[in-house]
Amino acid sequence: MKKVIMTAAIAAILGGCASQPKNGDASGNPLLTEYTTPFQVPPFEQIKMEHYKPAFLQGMEEQMKEVEAIINNPEAPTFENTIVALDQSGELYRKVRTVFGGLNSANTNDDMQALSKELSPLQSKHSDDMNLNPKLFARVKEVYDNQDKFNLDKEQKKLLEETYKEFVRGGANLDAESQKKLRELNSEISMLQLTFGQNMLKETNAFKLVIDKKEDLAGLSESLIAAAAEQAQKDSLEGKWVFTLQNPSVMPFLQYADNRDLREKIFNGYISRGNNGNANDNKEVVRKLIKARLEKAKLMGYEDYASFVLEERMSKNSAAVYDLLDQIWTPTLSKAKEELADINAEIKKDGKNFTAEGWDWRYYADRARKAKFDLDENQIRPYLKLDNVRDGIFYVCQKLYGISFSPLTNVPLPHPEAQAFECKDKDGSHLGVLYMDFFPRASKRGGAWCGTYRSQTYADGKKVAPVVTIVCNFTKPSEGQPALLSADEANTFFHEFGHALHNLFKDVHYYGVANVPRDFVELPSQIMEHWVFEPEVLKVYAKHYQTGEVIPAELIEKLDKSGKYGQGFATAEYTAASVLDMDFHVLKEVPETMDVMKFEADALNKRGALKQIPSRYRTTYFNHTMGGGYTAGYYSYIWAEVLDSDAFQAFVESGDLFNQEYADKFRKYILTPGGIDDAMDMYVNFRGKKPGIEPLLENRGLVYKVTLPPFIAPQP
Repeated sequence: MKKVIMTAAIAAILGGCASQPKNGDASGNPLLTEYTTPFQVPPFEQIKMEHYKPAFLQGMEEQMKEVEAIINNPEAPTFENTIVALDQSGELYRKVRTVFGGLNSANTNDDMQALSKELSPLQSKHSDDMNLNPKLFARVKEVYDNQDKFNLDKEQKKLLEETYKEFVRGGANLDAESQKKLRELNSEISMLQLTFGQNMLKETNAFKLVIDKKEDLAGLSESLIAAAAEQAQKDSLEGKWVFTLQNPSVMPFLQYADNRDLREKIFNGYISRGNNGNANDNKEVVRKLIKARLEKAKLMGYEDYASFVLEERMSKNSAAVYDLLDQIWTPTLSKAKEELADINAEIKKDGKNFTAEGWDWRYYADRARKAKFDLDENQIRPYLKLDNVRDGIFYVCQKLYGISFSPLTNVPLPHPEAQAFECKDKDGSHLGVLYMDFFPRASKRGGAWCGTYRSQTYADGKKVAPVVTIVCNFTKPSEGQPALLSADEANTFFHEFGHALHNLFKDVHYYGVANVPRDFVELPSQIMEHWVFEPEVLKVYAKHYQTGEVIPAELIEKLDKSGKYGQGFATAEYTAASVLDMDFHVLKEVPETMDVMKFEADALNKRGALKQIPSRYRTTYFNHTMGGGYTAGYYSYIWAEVLDSDAFQAFVESGDLFNQEYADKFRKYILTPGGIDDAMDMYVNFRGKKPGIEPLLENRGLVYKVTLPPFIAPQP
């Protein structure tokens, strides 16, 4: 059966109300017109705040008309007139959501956040109106029950399966009273997640460490001091220095500042976000959210929320997740204690007699690294000029996949600081547009992520290329200087670019099969990290920003030898967050008097967590899980690391980091098919076997004998 996205037959079924952009709309709303920009990217500079709400409302209204047309179609339900028509409905609504969602994360303001809260219950209701529509579900079920007669190919079968499952998991089989309760819970959960994220952003922006004595800057680099002076100027505090809780400010301060009292102050500011008893406090938000999620899970017939979520992941159940995390935790804790001993030894060398606290770890771990490996991270930064790292990524992509990136100067930008590139395939054909937005600002949420302003799809049988965006919070350059990245930031850049490649290479015909499981999605991103510090790659892009000198071989050797140092800390803080996420979501009851911070402390204490290593994300600023997206899923990074470490080993074993056979197979079986195939089948198709955990442990320097669950354990 030929795959097309909106055939004339489907348009006819929909009675002419298919969600097509409205040309010549009297309102002049650019969201309601076809984009006439190059590559039809969003016309960002034309979109105003007043355009969003009417576009959202019209988009939802149009989609419901399309749904009504599907329901009222007098013809018997078929794959085309029901499943495909439903999958392709809501084009305008989808378009508006992606633009608003992307900008609300990367360049928000009070008006956008207020509109988010206003729209949240409307969007929740809209989703439920579809998932809980008995007539629509009846047509979907009829196609599902009679699928053998439709001669469907693999992709079409997957779309049918996912569509049917979405209705069932959306409550279609519940009775009327239960469906009413589900609607209430969905609306509540949506609002609580939104509130959590907005509170976290406000808390991050509220804290400022103001320094007015130059001697208190001892230990800090000139570039960091200059950035703090520029921040002070912006805050009308000229002549002083301001440090914030944005990672490029707080993390190097904790690593290099000699003043221990100030390290303690900014550390406590960082780990106390959302836990300050003010209007932005997230403790009660978390308790209500965990309670609502549990109620939803029980309503759907599950004993806890993790069971409901993990059913759709590679892991399948919480026992498999804990099995992996517990096995990693043992060698991690041992390694972290070794590092703590090194840190306390450095404190004694410093002539001090205190025991290390959390605000001492990065500072003295850096001292210990220097002592062991004669390596100062500030020796690396001059070779990691942002533009050069970007070109290094382009080099790796070209060597692996034959693709190229060309700067675009004639397209609208989501923010004046953003860059735009056209990506072309090895045959010169257009693959997509890529935006990159690198530096922190008050209007941008923390962290780094990859998203889309248009997902890859097909329209009228023709492929529609994606518009992808990478958003980061890298160290901003001081005036007159280029941006110089830390080793961790360079690694993050490669990571997010892996997500971008996944979006650029994806080739599916239906939205409903575009996504892979959450614990598989980090494989494309994390495998890219393996190239960032390979000597062969460093020699291409790691050039001194002043002299152009290629990074010296001895510095590469030091970087390589020190690479595993600090993994006790890094793995401990990550694993702590992963188990905390799981512990919240395997709860069978949530008391009205639940103290979420005590719950966090108990969860980590019972595992013997070191007090000097707090969870990477403490409960009140753990947006990955409390804001949605990685709920009962933060473990996904380490789960996927089993996959990416094993996958990269294929290149290593071949003796060629750019082995074309493996690169072609990785693109074909991992990056291209979306979620058409089972995730483990996709991996085995690439690697020829299931993954083993040994490469991960070796990469992290965690030597320990472990066994994996049967479904992920290596085949004999």
